[in-house]
Amino acid sequence: MEAPTLRDVLEARRVVGRHLRRTPLMYSKALSRELGFDAHVKCENIQVTGAFKVRGGVNLVSKLSDEERKRGVVAVSTGNHGLSVAYAASLFGVEATIVMPEGSNPYKVQAIRDLGAKVVFKGGDYDEAKEWTEKVAAREHRYIHSGDEPLLIAGVGTLYLEILEDLPDVDYIICPVGGGSGASAACIVAKSINPGIKVVGVQAAGAPAVYLSWKSRKPVKMERVDTFAEGLATRAPFKLTLEIMWKHLDDMVLVDDEEIAKAIVLLLKSIRQVAEGAGAASTAAAAKLREMLEGKKVALVLSGGNIEYERLREILAKYG
Repeated sequence: MEAPTLRDVLEARRVVGRHLRRTPLMYSKALSRELGFDAHVKCENIQVTGAFKVRGGVNLVSKLSDEERKRGVVAVSTGNHGLSVAYAASLFGVEATIVMPEGSNPYKVQAIRDLGAKVVFKGGDYDEAKEWTEKVAAREHRYIHSGDEPLLIAGVGTLYLEILEDLPDVDYIICPVGGGSGASAACIVAKSINPGIKVVGVQAAGAPAVYLSWKSRKPVKMERVDTFAEGLATRAPFKLTLEIMWKHLDDMVLVDDEEIAKAIVLLLKSIRQVAEGAGAASTAAAAKLREMLEGKKVALVLSGGNIEYERLREILAKYG
């Protein structure tokens, strides 16, 4: 499986641009003052599904063969990838089944159902749901992996084209890492256009599989994860995205749940945008790296805003 190229991302934009909105890269004096550098937030939380992944889903599903469309698609997800596939499937008239872990974010579950997809619950976490999907459901349907899909990564890459168009002299791009499709796409776009741009990935300290794999240069699988940021709660790295990050990613950092929660509050106060846990991870990392980033122009990817109301209320009560 070959990694997508900048040309693939440019081709993906022709599809993505027809079906999805261009999201703003929001500069905030308040956030910049708080962090100590020029902070620009890429607001993917206002995408139609509330998260960046829909860009990849739309690009991939648009290119399915007639035979694949007849079979329907299946994906495993804690939420945002499922929303992406469900939305794209509804857009192109394809049946979709989304396999989710027990106890998944109910907001995301209902949103997926509202898009017409069937939801099946399997396993206690993402990796258990993924194992069942690949053994059972993938036999009948076109299985859409949440990371190791070149067309998906190319679609996600369109958000980084937008960043570079809006801020050509950006110094750093910081993006959350679950399976790594976002960070991989950032590397492909940024390093192709300007190798001097630094790309930094962020993982949850309670789910550091990709961080440990990237650092050690060998795949590391965790027995369990512990973070409220479900978009980051992956126990094992993906092959293609990890290879891309090994080759191009400049750095990766860990942030704990308290740092993520405080970043959610900071984003709400400074730019009036709601972030889910994964969506706030970039801002949490930026706060941690403020000395290194001083005086730089930094793009922070707010990857999604699909946070449960109760979770948001708890965070605001504690840190607001």
